[in-house]
Amino acid sequence: MQLAQMLIPMVSAFAITIMFMPLFIGYMRYKKEGQVIREEGPSWHEKKSGTPTMGGLIFIAAIIISAIWVSIWQHQLTLSVWISLFILVLYGLLGFYDDFQKLVHHRNEGLKAWQKLAGQILGAVIFLIAYFHEGFDHTLWVPVLGNVNATWFYVLFVVFWLVGFSNAVNLTDGLDGLVAGQTTISFATYAVIAVREGRVDVLIICLVTVGAMLGFLMFNHKPAQIFMGDLGSLALGGMLAVVAILLHREWSLLLIGIIYVIETASVILQVASFKLTGKRIFLMSPIHHHFEMKGWSEWQIDLTFWLVGLIASCVYLVFFL
Repeated sequence: MQLAQMLIPMVSAFAITIMFMPLFIGYMRYKKEGQVIREEGPSWHEKKSGTPTMGGLIFIAAIIISAIWVSIWQHQLTLSVWISLFILVLYGLLGFYDDFQKLVHHRNEGLKAWQKLAGQILGAVIFLIAYFHEGFDHTLWVPVLGNVNATWFYVLFVVFWLVGFSNAVNLTDGLDGLVAGQTTISFATYAVIAVREGRVDVLIICLVTVGAMLGFLMFNHKPAQIFMGDLGSLALGGMLAVVAILLHREWSLLLIGIIYVIETASVILQVASFKLTGKRIFLMSPIHHHFEMKGWSEWQIDLTFWLVGLIASCVYLVFFL
């Protein structure tokens, strides 16, 4: 795929997103359907209550439409493309149900934790069936142990990776524009890796996602006109893990996705510290709220986190590509 051709999937997804997002925002405002802000969040977030949500519906559609037609054009409509889109849709549906319940009942509670987990595991299992059907390598290098070639081990790892990173991206989605900008950086990095690996099918998935996220960011930056909802964040996190696995660079997510890792770690540490000692490490978790409580603006946090993510991604490309 030539450099000029790489712009086409990005432009396609970008154009679809910016064309239909204003219509969706208008519809949600007309129906008076908006985000319910969690009570334990920063008090000043209450002014965001009522902001249209579920914007992920539009950019997921943009990703699917663009990925399919570009893959057909490039003769790259492989099982890898289909399974990536399947995870995007399935995890998106889990988030959709979650968001829908919140809107209907007007409280920031949707699916029960076990229901969401069951759906995520089901998606991971179906992905693994497709992965093994394609005959992809399931050898995994593990610190201390070296290369592990046990199917059962790889299955457990992939399930953990998909569930973990879909939830990690979901946790990160707490500020205007944060996840939209961060996933743009993440998928752009994997696009570079896909070019190096000669995986045009995975490259297409990455490029259309970058285009869709850039389009969504135009409406999601502070002050946000719309939120992506669990619909968007769970879908993006799941597909991000899938892309890393398809490129057989599973551990790369710890560096390329360092912001999602830090956000998740901050929640785990906060809960563990409070239960063990009765004291909190951070003023609030996830950690982006800690910086808000310290007086940082949302733009300051966004730009700082994006910069950290960009530097980490560049480090990976320089030293591990």
